[in-house]
Amino acid sequence: MQIELSEEQQMIQALAREFAEKEVKPVAALLDAEARFPHETVKRMGELGLMGIAVPEAYGGSGADTVAYVLALEEIAKACASHAVIMSVNNSLYCDPVLKYGTDEQRKKFLAPFASGQQIGCFALTEPQAGSDATNQHTLAVRDGDGYVLNGRKVFVTNGREAAVALVFAQTDPAKAHRGISAFLIERGTPGFLVPKVEDKLGIRASDTAEFVFEECRVRAANRLGEEGMGFKIAMGTLDGGRIGIAAQALGIAAGAFDLSVAYAKERKSFGVPIAQHQMVQWMLADMATAIEAARLLIWRAAALKDAGRPFGPEASMAKLFASEMAMKATTDAIQVHGGYGYIKEYQVERYFRDAKITQIYEGTSQIQKLIIARHVLGAR
Repeated sequence: MQIELSEEQQMIQALAREFAEKEVKPVAALLDAEARFPHETVKRMGELGLMGIAVPEAYGGSGADTVAYVLALEEIAKACASHAVIMSVNNSLYCDPVLKYGTDEQRKKFLAPFASGQQIGCFALTEPQAGSDATNQHTLAVRDGDGYVLNGRKVFVTNGREAAVALVFAQTDPAKAHRGISAFLIERGTPGFLVPKVEDKLGIRASDTAEFVFEECRVRAANRLGEEGMGFKIAMGTLDGGRIGIAAQALGIAAGAFDLSVAYAKERKSFGVPIAQHQMVQWMLADMATAIEAARLLIWRAAALKDAGRPFGPEASMAKLFASEMAMKATTDAIQVHGGYGYIKEYQVERYFRDAKITQIYEGTSQIQKLIIARHVLGAR
């Protein structure tokens, strides 16, 4: 079987690679050090069509497909994982569900400006007691006339401080447990919608991770995404697609660390020869190269299934599990290749190492991915 990328996919990949190399890479280390959101380069990503790649042109997107999306995301993550997660959340966790479940009116208002990159969105599901157990939602949305009144708290919201609109999940009928969860599009500035905290993180420091508090926050019924009780279905389906994006982010992180390691191994000398001539270094590089390629194929497979309209949840979990574990191993080895210099910020592989860790955690931990995969395997027998 031969895998060939279409001309459009190759063009989007090349565009993302050139942009990442020329505009993202030069500012990545400084943005990380200052934990500063990259407003200028995110705006440029929107102008280049990277913030809504798989959204139809009629709604402000590029009209491409998921394979093109992961190709572009890998290139961005090679330069800066923070840019990649900002792009991933806007594409996968915000634009995708609004496109799939939104009304025509909602798509015009809540999709077109986001797919074109004029604004960015976010996804608020996690609560202090509802991480891996996403069914345990305590945020309440009580029907009141032509709207709802929300009270509750959300944590670990990527893009939360900068987002113009948040896709928020809340209980509308606690008696129905997860079947009583609904989804709402809530605009920043809505009375009672507070952002009291932005987290200080180990990695992906140029992306903001915020806490939300809702205090008697009134939301119109027209801002509900889907029917009442559809929220959990929307969230789980959205996360399936989001895992493909995080897998691509992990892949890009690993590939970026690998490129730095190869270049360093050719230049650094020990015992009179470049360390690339030492067998143990060669083995580490060989393992990294093989694992990166394996992850890439898993990601492409999951993306292609999504584009074909076929079930892709287990494949997305496999891609996310393998790519994130691989990224942690590859970046650890990248530091080892660099030796003491790998522990110093000047050489940047330590940033890739810090950025890699979160890919094992968000949008479903590695342990949750194993549960999903195991259930699929056992159910198929």
